[in-house]
Amino acid sequence: MPKTHGRCGQGQTCNLSSKDFWNSFRKGVDEVDFRSALANVTSQLDLLAFAYLSLPPRSNDKPTLISNYPTPWTARYLEHQYQSVDPVILHARFGGFPFRWGSALPGLQPSEAQQRVFDEAAQFGICCGVTIPIIDLRGNFAAMTFAADKRDPAFFRVVERYEDDLPYVATCFHMFVRRKLSAHRIVDGVPLTAREYECLQWAARGKTAWEIGCILGITRRTAAFHLDNGRKLGVTTRSQLVARLTSSKSSHH
Repeated sequence: MPKTHGRCGQGQTCNLSSKDFWNSFRKGVDEVDFRSALANVTSQLDLLAFAYLSLPPRSNDKPTLISNYPTPWTARYLEHQYQSVDPVILHARFGGFPFRWGSALPGLQPSEAQQRVFDEAAQFGICCGVTIPIIDLRGNFAAMTFAADKRDPAFFRVVERYEDDLPYVATCFHMFVRRKLSAHRIVDGVPLTAREYECLQWAARGKTAWEIGCILGITRRTAAFHLDNGRKLGVTTRSQLVARLTSSKSSHH
């Protein structure tokens, strides 16, 4: 992909090459990393609000949502399983080209439930956007959306400027997310993300959350978050953690 030129600020121009995309996404290990990497890329393209949604092949599994939308909205979206009625996602599941949307989709008469999704999203400042359907070679479905809080012509001018680049960004992001986040470590039947397992291994060696953060290049708060998630192993002390990790037969899933 040729270098993309975006406005980084008044009087400034940023160059974003394909190598930048690959490196920023390649280094991601967990959802926190990928959210940060995508936020960095999209901000350089003047597209600040984004949401990546990947639906699992099995209906009883949870979808993957990586977004900088307001947390109350994303929590509500997942809690009420809006992905099953969201007109944007339903349209994207047919594949095809990127498409724009606003308070509705062209040619669609939304049901009451579908209109509720549009109305509630608007309350959180998600009023229009462009969505890129992604169906990979294995048949996995995902959609990348870049959104705005109003139908601002400037937003759509940016979308037009990068209409050839945004699908590339979305596809690269999907590829790395699938590769990194779908490969969980199984410890005694308990699935752990790669980052959770990494943090727990260092904790088992006596490292604090602050030290783990320094080693892995993440914040102390992020390291502590992953260590807390590791409680699903049913351990409360470091000695128990060491025993659990060393005695278990771990595998990749």
